[in-house]
Amino acid sequence: MAVATSATGRAGDDRDLRPVAQAFALAARSARSTARQPEMWLPSLIFPLLIAAVNNSAMARAVNLPGFPPVDSVLQFLLPATIVQGVMFGAVSGGSDLALDIENGFFERLLASPVARPAILVGRLAGGALLGACQTVVFVVIFAVFGARVEGGPLAVLALMAMAVAVTLMVGGVTAAVGIRTGSQETVDAAFPLIFILLFMSSAFFPAELMDGWFQWMALHNPLSWMIDAARRLVIFGFDWSDAFEAVAVPAAISVVTIAVAVRQMQKRLERDR
Repeated sequence: MAVATSATGRAGDDRDLRPVAQAFALAARSARSTARQPEMWLPSLIFPLLIAAVNNSAMARAVNLPGFPPVDSVLQFLLPATIVQGVMFGAVSGGSDLALDIENGFFERLLASPVARPAILVGRLAGGALLGACQTVVFVVIFAVFGARVEGGPLAVLALMAMAVAVTLMVGGVTAAVGIRTGSQETVDAAFPLIFILLFMSSAFFPAELMDGWFQWMALHNPLSWMIDAARRLVIFGFDWSDAFEAVAVPAAISVVTIAVAVRQMQKRLERDR
């Protein structure tokens, strides 16, 4: 009886672990697919670095403005924005790849298999989140080479990596919802500029306190500003638990909403295909 109970318990545990294992397998597939296609992740590294280089030259004297944060260089001010920018580039690939899976029929084969439905979405987004964490390390190292250090040390870098993962899930949830809804890779790619505008209407590239009029109002009420400002304090002033929590909690809370929308779109697609 004890053996039977133990066997039953193991079977139950296996069933509980199965969706997790499936999500890991799909995440590994997503990560391998991305790693094999440099054209997918290289732009998300190169373009943010080019924009940071241009802004560093254009805004070199801005650090002397009254009210500008006390930084060693503009690059130190721009590091959190560059991370978010790069992660947004990469996060779009998750929804784009999901749409490609629908276009080439792989998504339908997954639905016909015993794979748990949430594992399909979680696996695809988890692969993008891993890419976001790796991008953060690359940006931190490159900026450090040019003298823009993270004053918060290793704990701050870990917080920046966690923020990047949360941002990937936040943006990936939106693009996955669009991809599942439309089944079109081109539509997902076309939606990216709309997401990117939110970044430019935040304090990512200039302090909101030095802005004026409606643009300042937009920046102060933009959740991306709350997240980036908290991350910026980790970079400039040092590690603080409340700043680390704010930098991660804001995108994590929004990602709950965006992923819920993506799951709802998946349910609608399943009901439509029955």
